[in-house]
Amino acid sequence: QQQRPPAGSTGGPGGPLTAAALAAAPPGVQKQMLGEKLFPAISKYQPELAGKITGMMLEMDNSELLILLESEQQLKGKVDEAMRVLEVQGRS
Repeated sequence: QQQRPPAGSTGGPGGPLTAAALAAAPPGVQKQMLGEKLFPAISKYQPELAGKITGMMLEMDNSELLILLESEQQLKGKVDEAMRVLEVQGRS
């Protein structure tokens, strides 16, 4: 019989981040929790810019970030959008 993780747990490093687990965390910790999930997901698409793109995305609302973490397709779209923004900034 396995022990259940405590209520504030995110289900371990490999588990999904739930809205309940996020809500239970202090606001400052919430962005860190989201960043720790976003970074490896973004790294699949843009390994060299994952840190910068993660930072850009963490400025979004937490509820939007949870949606991105649940939808690979929406996440990819946001990564592509961030790349376009970075390309424009790089040219100016």
